[in-house]
Amino acid sequence: MALQLTRPIAFIDLETTGVNIAIDRVIEIAIIKILPDKTKVVKHKLVNPQMPIPKASSAVHGITDEKVKDAPIFKEVANELKQFIDNADLSGYNSNRFDIPLLMEEFLRAGITLEMHNRKMLDVQTIFHMMEKRTLAAAYKFYCEKELEDAHSAQADATATWEILEAQLLRYEHLGNTLETVLQFTGEEKYVDFARRFVLENDVEVFNFGKFKGRCVAEVLKAEPQYYDWMMKGDFPLHTKQKLTEIFNRTLLKK
Repeated sequence: MALQLTRPIAFIDLETTGVNIAIDRVIEIAIIKILPDKTKVVKHKLVNPQMPIPKASSAVHGITDEKVKDAPIFKEVANELKQFIDNADLSGYNSNRFDIPLLMEEFLRAGITLEMHNRKMLDVQTIFHMMEKRTLAAAYKFYCEKELEDAHSAQADATATWEILEAQLLRYEHLGNTLETVLQFTGEEKYVDFARRFVLENDVEVFNFGKFKGRCVAEVLKAEPQYYDWMMKGDFPLHTKQKLTEIFNRTLLKK
């Protein structure tokens, strides 16, 4: 069955300088936006990352420093991208753990906060891993009976992801055909920041790493406020620091 939409959904795929959410940058972005009437709208950009692209990364996606040297920097296209995905739910392949967190970092560097509270985020990889446990190319062949041409091209990967979801809905009728029914099946992770340094347990923010793993963030900050300074000076993503500051300020107000 085809996906029934009440609002647009944007399938996002990034090619980047690397896989570190805190320091790596976008060099190519493709967004396939599907409207409720099934109209498809495409946004594709090459981006100058303002840093050298490692050879190991270029070997994967084929994008070199020369190819992006005249491309706009992310800040120059940030507003256009924000407007394109405004009022849209978000999807992708491994998007909840990589594409969306890294994209959020780029928006924050550009001084833009993307409103996320009312958006649904569906990671198509989650369905695939729960059902078949393979890669994007294998998923495309398995569900769509097609070879993924031009793999690691952002637009090809984003388009393939959308087609895979449509095929998954046909194959697994118990998924339903709305984002709500699919997310009821896959579950929605209760995390605070996109890098998952903090997660929610019983609606309380707790550390998800390090010596305080499992401890209430607010309680730790109250007892050891220097830990806040350590994290703010450390190599953590901007979104993690933003959420940490929100918790820290809220903790101070309770004193």
